[in-house]
Amino acid sequence: MDLLLDLLATLSRWSRGHLYDISLAIMATLFVLFGPAINDSVRRAISSWNFILRTLAFVLVCAIGYGLAIIFLTPWLAQALAHFNNYTLAPVLLLVFFLIGVLADRG
Repeated sequence: MDLLLDLLATLSRWSRGHLYDISLAIMATLFVLFGPAINDSVRRAISSWNFILRTLAFVLVCAIGYGLAIIFLTPWLAQALAHFNNYTLAPVLLLVFFLIGVLADRG
């Protein structure tokens, strides 16, 4: 049991030094998974607009909306993950990536 706890603590300490990059990977993956659904919702909402306004709306949603979301949500996610202690961080990260994998498989 001590070996398992030591492994979890070691993995968590290593992960803690890379939380921003891990958070960025999580955010980017979530946008890849849910981006098409968001784009379809926007497309349906603006389908009656003329071509130029629809194009501008998509540029705003994709370039500015997704970009700002990644820039501002990634540090928040990193801070939230930093609250886990060294025995829970690695299992939580493994669970998050496992759940993302399940979501990707269903999509």
